[in-house]
Amino acid sequence: MSASEGPLVVGVDSSTQSTKVLVVDAATGEVVASGQAPHTVTTGAGRESDPEQWWSALRQALHQCGDAAREAAAVSVGGQQHGLVTLDERGRPVRPALLWNDVRSAPQTRRLVEEFGGPKAWAERVGSVPAPSFTVTKWAWLAEHEPDAVRATAAVRLPHDYLTERLTGSGTTDRGDASGTGWWASADESYDEEILARVGLDPALLPTVVRPGEIAGTVRDVGDLPFSKGTLVAPGTGDNAAAALGLGLRPGAPVLSLGTSGTVYAVSQHRPTDPSGTVAGFADARGEWLPLACTLNCTLAVDRIATLFGLDRDAVEPGGGVTLLPYLDGERTPDLPHATGLLHGLRHDTTGGQVLQAAYDGAVHALLKALDLVLDADADQAAPLLLIGGGARGKTWQQTVLRLSGRAVQVPEARELVALGAAAQAAGVLTGEDPAAVARRWGTARGPVLDPVDRDEAALDRITGVLSDASALLDPPPPTG
Repeated sequence: MSASEGPLVVGVDSSTQSTKVLVVDAATGEVVASGQAPHTVTTGAGRESDPEQWWSALRQALHQCGDAAREAAAVSVGGQQHGLVTLDERGRPVRPALLWNDVRSAPQTRRLVEEFGGPKAWAERVGSVPAPSFTVTKWAWLAEHEPDAVRATAAVRLPHDYLTERLTGSGTTDRGDASGTGWWASADESYDEEILARVGLDPALLPTVVRPGEIAGTVRDVGDLPFSKGTLVAPGTGDNAAAALGLGLRPGAPVLSLGTSGTVYAVSQHRPTDPSGTVAGFADARGEWLPLACTLNCTLAVDRIATLFGLDRDAVEPGGGVTLLPYLDGERTPDLPHATGLLHGLRHDTTGGQVLQAAYDGAVHALLKALDLVLDADADQAAPLLLIGGGARGKTWQQTVLRLSGRAVQVPEARELVALGAAAQAAGVLTGEDPAAVARRWGTARGPVLDPVDRDEAALDRITGVLSDASALLDPPPPTG
């Protein structure tokens, strides 16, 4: 390891599939060590993971970093949003965590929205209209289907909260991740006790919300963690807010993230309240806002289509007029939790490569339709789209976003932006700097800019038309039982 210029900090990205750790020089942004370990997620009707696996993966990833982790002065955890972690009196998981992409709570979601004044009331109160991904709906589902688990629950946490608490021994969260629960009121930035009472959740079970720039605690003596005594622990945040920190985003800069889920978002100085439910009015990790639209089906769904046809993921072909809506896990944007994938327009001469391109088009279409709602009216419409996430370096993903957006696209060279954002937050608690300014100093958003091309209006119109015409197929009555 080369000599560092400044103190070392650790940034953690605990995502759906794995935990990644970066040890970063706080002065330069140089990544001096890294580690990664996997998680497992159930398949079928639900999407669940054992939180103990996240902790084990964090320990493994830290040990892969060697002496660099021992020299770190601060650590911060970025984690997958929305997941419901229930802990017993000893701090152990009551049951596996319900993850963001578990949509079994769709019936409870609809009931909660109706019982509490409708979409507009929810948007004005908590900043978002709850979707089945939101934690409040998962708690309502658990109360209805597993009352014994609810009775055994002594603490409720989000994924990043769980790991932070394992580090410090204190139950804390931050405003960014709290804003995705459905029980944190964005209007006054506090837990909404009326909503909590409606779903039967005692506020005493929830973590303390640590403010931006504050310290959540220090690493306690938990055995074999490679941290020195007194290592500071920053508040942490949800993965999208961490990525925004990692990019050093300024208000109005649009981001399109291609991962297991797809997201579009931008930092805003205005509190979002979209009654349509397309835009979630999240808080960011700095004191501003992060309006965001999310799809459930992105890179994994497209890769699944490639596998069905026995094709490489870039083996696409143009033309054919075929449309594929890749809603393999139900969908959040548009709001179709019970939808399945839909293929329309097959001909004798349709090729597998054309169907694969249609899957890319369907995934990107949903994100771009939400982009105008995410951006403030005064945002620079000519600004390049910042393309991030696992798919961002894929040639076909890049070309599809260019063709359907009609905008320039910038692909940051920095990888692991969630972990980098967490590291920037850790650096901020050490130096007192704005973590976004830390990331800008590190130059994390630098990367090639791809010139815009004419927008493919015909493809956009075709997909929009199929989506409209197939509404009865895509939104069937919810399953009974």
